[in-house]
Amino acid sequence: MRRHLAPTPLLLLLLFLLLRPGIQGAKVPVVCGHRRMLNRMVGGQDAKEGEWPWQVSIQRNGSHFCGGSLITEQWVLTAAHCFSNTSETSLYRVLLGARQLLQPGAHSIYARVKRVESNPLYQGMASSADVALVELEAPVTFTNYILPVCMPDPSVIFGTDMKCWVTGWGSPSEQDHLPSPRILQKLAVPIIDTPKCNLLYSTDTESGFQPKAIKDDMLCAGFAEGKKDACKGDSGGPLVCFVNQTWVQAGIISWGEGCARRNRPGVYIRVTSHHNWIHRIIPELKFQSGRTDGH
Repeated sequence: MRRHLAPTPLLLLLLFLLLRPGIQGAKVPVVCGHRRMLNRMVGGQDAKEGEWPWQVSIQRNGSHFCGGSLITEQWVLTAAHCFSNTSETSLYRVLLGARQLLQPGAHSIYARVKRVESNPLYQGMASSADVALVELEAPVTFTNYILPVCMPDPSVIFGTDMKCWVTGWGSPSEQDHLPSPRILQKLAVPIIDTPKCNLLYSTDTESGFQPKAIKDDMLCAGFAEGKKDACKGDSGGPLVCFVNQTWVQAGIISWGEGCARRNRPGVYIRVTSHHNWIHRIIPELKFQSGRTDGH
């Protein structure tokens, strides 16, 4: 006959903590960065349904113009240069859970925008601090197709040659647009260290032009030979890396000279550089720590 052991005080405490209503606030670190569905991109390939559940389309007057990433139930991370007018929030909406722009499908939802917070240090295209936060009018419900990506704290190092992924609905080249129904594109890109990236951007510059500098809060990723890159319409979208079995956002698509040109890799805003600003706007946001394990 099986004996029934009385629960120990430690077990009772654990049960209390797990069942306490307030514990739900701690869910995000567990939920973020884990894709549940597993089955502007030049040289990329079609993403699968639910493969990048944090990817969003930011739309103005019903048309896609920038990408972004869901980081909590109510906040999206994107680029400041996407918003010249942050007060006209009624013009904007965010599409979540979609793979195709023109036929988003039953798993997708549209969310209204409550406010846009652009980093006050941003000073125009190709400048530092090209980062913005978009607050949705109401929290979204997480599903297999709508999940947040994890935010890294400053202890996370994204090393040179680490393979990461960039996603978006941008143009496949400087001249062309994605054919209908405009399927989300994904592209694997290696991290390029800043000295090498500065060297690439200083080669083949037109005479009389000052080469663009890669600032401290920027990150380069891509290929010196060109041919594969983010492009127009991808701006604000995420560069994500697999860190300790979790997808963590390393960068925000910011700028580049043309698309997929030789010696002109994509330039991203480094998310860890703006940890304090993001935390100030969203105090409840949990950040992922730890060392990288390239994937």
